[in-house]
Amino acid sequence: MEYLNIKTERLQIRNLKPGDLPDFHIYRSNPEITKYQGFDVMKVEEAETFISEQVDKQFGHPGEWVQYGIENISTGKIIGDCAIKLDAYDPRIAEIGITISHLEHQKGYAKEVMLGILSFLFDKKDLHRVVETVDAENIASIKLLESLNFRKEGHFIENIFFKGKWGSEVQYAMLKREWDDWKIHE
Repeated sequence: MEYLNIKTERLQIRNLKPGDLPDFHIYRSNPEITKYQGFDVMKVEEAETFISEQVDKQFGHPGEWVQYGIENISTGKIIGDCAIKLDAYDPRIAEIGITISHLEHQKGYAKEVMLGILSFLFDKKDLHRVVETVDAENIASIKLLESLNFRKEGHFIENIFFKGKWGSEVQYAMLKREWDDWKIHE
């Protein structure tokens, strides 16, 4: 097991810490940000509890989601968070998720984070497969995944009862060999 620390050109993906609370709560309390997420709007106390539960989590426990802060290196503030879960039955497979603050959209951060995570999982940890499942209405996330050469594997119609209604999801995935091929041609 290890503490995760991924650096990209502008960002550092690392464990959440108590000092992240103000910036974390700004976007985690915004209904527009939580609209497509598996979590709902958070009160300050809920955000504080959530962060305290993530502070000391280490990467590599199969079946356990770990949430990481995405820090802007130049400001020292978090601009979002991401999660990684190794499959409980086969830790060579990971599922990922990402949330970027509404104050930081349209700056290329989501793509930079995804590239950092994919490089870590495929190049450093030699995983076989990475999966991301998104709300079928989350067009921005779908475009991001497709721009990174993720393959659409399924469209599940009203498969999840979510925030008071039935929702549909789309599953995307990438294999290590697809990542390696994409890097060569990108």
